[in-house]
Amino acid sequence: MTDTTETAAREAAERMNRQIAAELGLSPAQVRTVASLLDEGNTIPFIARYRKEMTGELDENQLRSIEERRNYLKGLEDRKNEVIRLIGEQDKLTPELEDAIRKAVKLQEVEDLYRPYRQKRKTRASVAKERGLEPLAEWLLSQPRQGALLAEAAKYVREDKGVTTPEEAIQGAMDIMAEMWADDADIRRWVRKFTWDHGVLYSKAKDPEAESVYEMYYQYNEPVKRLPPHRVLAINRGEREDVLSVAVEVPVDRVVEELRRRVIRGPSVARDTLAAAVEDSYKRLIAPSIERELRGELTEKAEEHAIGIFSENLRNLLLQPPVKGRVVLGVDPAYRTGCKLAVVDETGKLLEVAVTYPTPPHNKKAEAEAVFKRIIGGYGVQLIVIGNGTASRETEQFVAQVIKSMPERNLQYLIVSEAGASVYSASKLAQEEFPELDVAERSAVSIARRLQDPLAELVKIEPKAIGVGQYQHDVTQKRLDESLSGVVESAVNHVGVDVNTASPSLLSYVSGINATLARNIVKSREEIGKFTDRKQLQKVPRLGAKTFEQCVGFLRISDGDNPLDRTPIHPESYDVVKRLLRELDLDVAAIGTEPLKEKLRGLKAEEVAEKLQVGVPTLRDIVDSLMRPGRDPRDELPPPIFHTDVLDIEDLKPGMELQGTVRNVVDFGAFVDIGIKNDGLVHISQLSDKFVKHPTEAVAVGDTVTVWVLGVDVKKGRVSLTMKKPR
Repeated sequence: MTDTTETAAREAAERMNRQIAAELGLSPAQVRTVASLLDEGNTIPFIARYRKEMTGELDENQLRSIEERRNYLKGLEDRKNEVIRLIGEQDKLTPELEDAIRKAVKLQEVEDLYRPYRQKRKTRASVAKERGLEPLAEWLLSQPRQGALLAEAAKYVREDKGVTTPEEAIQGAMDIMAEMWADDADIRRWVRKFTWDHGVLYSKAKDPEAESVYEMYYQYNEPVKRLPPHRVLAINRGEREDVLSVAVEVPVDRVVEELRRRVIRGPSVARDTLAAAVEDSYKRLIAPSIERELRGELTEKAEEHAIGIFSENLRNLLLQPPVKGRVVLGVDPAYRTGCKLAVVDETGKLLEVAVTYPTPPHNKKAEAEAVFKRIIGGYGVQLIVIGNGTASRETEQFVAQVIKSMPERNLQYLIVSEAGASVYSASKLAQEEFPELDVAERSAVSIARRLQDPLAELVKIEPKAIGVGQYQHDVTQKRLDESLSGVVESAVNHVGVDVNTASPSLLSYVSGINATLARNIVKSREEIGKFTDRKQLQKVPRLGAKTFEQCVGFLRISDGDNPLDRTPIHPESYDVVKRLLRELDLDVAAIGTEPLKEKLRGLKAEEVAEKLQVGVPTLRDIVDSLMRPGRDPRDELPPPIFHTDVLDIEDLKPGMELQGTVRNVVDFGAFVDIGIKNDGLVHISQLSDKFVKHPTEAVAVGDTVTVWVLGVDVKKGRVSLTMKKPR
């Protein structure tokens, strides 16, 4: 790389840093630091947790925003250089054009500037140019006040070129002008903004008599700029499934009038021809192109919004509190093939699988009850978990009866979403984990375990199959996968992982660890026995110094040689901890004890940090970790609601007060599990007495909420709820 190229690259990077800082309300120094840390191979969880002093305590969301904008702007810079090169190769690059391209802040602006120079397939304008009609177009654009149009056009009649009449020559010249205006960056910018401000999206049914889920869009219109994201995706899907026809309409006369004003300078013999060419340019070329662009932009924004909601729901689901210390019976309900049962002990170890047939068409309730009671008594089952799929309603009624007949056992049950259980059970991972079980039996194990430790179990499933999204199949799958993987990574590192019990699936989401390294860690664990010191991880094949730095703080050893290894404190700070403990006249054996906690509570962080030559944020994290060394952040959340009896939809009456768990949050409200087969819907207007812009402001997946029944549709199995307390 030459000095000039290096200087240009540095200047471009600094421009990016300043732009990102301005967009995100940060200082250029913060962005510059984060960029440098990312370039050095540091992960976002590592930077957020262990480099707080360097970044000014930026959180993961801010760091990801910097990373995303950097990637976009790098792509933009690459495209600018490519466009400049391509135009330069045509010998058409002027200093003014290059400057305009360099100053563009959006990819769309760059493409608009490149549009006139892009190699096109054969068009009406390119054919007209081949026929030698460009000079006639230039004559028309000069807007002459004198002369005869037909006489001028007659000069270009050449049968060997395919121009047989003056009218054909004029039409060809009009085609050239129409394409020229359609490629004009300023015109496109104005039309794009006008369409956004004044455009209305119309949808109608291709077959108005057909029944479908899109009936509300059979005769529908809404201003483009007011379309909510979920509606954009719903209309797109209806169009894709050939149920709807969709178009964006604007006041055409106003657009054409403005374009004519821009093009026509005054009276001329070409005035009418120019006016007609302007109208053709807009209707045939500009309008369809701008409509495609705007709908693409609407879709992109809607996808980003949908992915954001899915990501937030997924994080809340993954961070649900684990139900520890219980023997659990998982039930995967079904009709014909029977209910598959799986018992797991307090650690998630599989004890037994079985199958019973308490539901139609078999209805072998007595036999099934005997199996349930044998398993419950034999293994000391304390909790029954039922998947919410096919036959869950009938299975729930049966389980409630079993619980009633065993009052001495103090049993409870819970319905859990079995979304993704079938995906996991058919996966290669499940086959490796339980080669002797069939698909349904593996599913029952997954259902049982996802209550004991939602995070550890759900990471085995492709995130988009977990079922807490909205229109997840309608968005760009690559972008969805990237975002959801980031959420899982964030959740796993937030909680931390016990290196001696974690599955390869869980380990693969730890900062710096990929699937291969995760398998190597498990293999080393199996060969040498439990890890007793974090330093031993350095001996794992392919786990180098940089990876060790990135991952070690998130890996816990609960009963190792060094008490600090069970905390989130990074080994790079162990020396600071020792000096801190010396200041307090204690040693590492005191970690988690009341005497240490008492002394830490009275600590003046700023003074001690200066004395120990460590940053205040790092010291605060160290103190928090020493106060609660084995802390699981999920334990601070309320546990799920357990049931002992079943509630039927027919039992529900308007005004009835219920406790429920939020299962999913979407743009128009929240779905709440109230103990019946189908979740009830709290519409956004019923979430609070105050105005709620989006449901995520009021509720989150996993929240325990009090609701009141608004209405019941027994036929459709729908229940509408409110969180507004009746007056």
